[in-house]
Amino acid sequence: MDFENTLMETLGIETVSLEEDQVVMTMPVDKRTHQLVGFLHGGANVALAETAASIGAFLNVDQEKFIVFGMEINANHIKSKRDGSVTATAKPVHKGSTTMVWNISITDEQNNLLCTSRCTIGIVPKDRKE
Repeated sequence: MDFENTLMETLGIETVSLEEDQVVMTMPVDKRTHQLVGFLHGGANVALAETAASIGAFLNVDQEKFIVFGMEINANHIKSKRDGSVTATAKPVHKGSTTMVWNISITDEQNNLLCTSRCTIGIVPKDRKE
């Protein structure tokens, strides 16, 4: 997937694996993803989580007929870090015809859980008039 000129490019998000039932992505913990005092910004975690869930949903629809949008996301920030990288692993909980729900775990290099998130994705026909 091409992330050029997107938030994903800005944050340094990269793809590890893309499958219909699991998406794995990484993101650096550096000046692009820090909050003011030098820790990983919770919003960067949320952006990573929603990206992984959205791409997972996109892999599960007919891309000629549908587009997907994040509708709701929550995140519990368990632990933070100052440098290195984080990995998001997104797995579907529900794959319906109009919505999908994905659970996303964000871990560090030692597989410590930093954030757990759940994202609801809307599936919208491309020919919708709104």
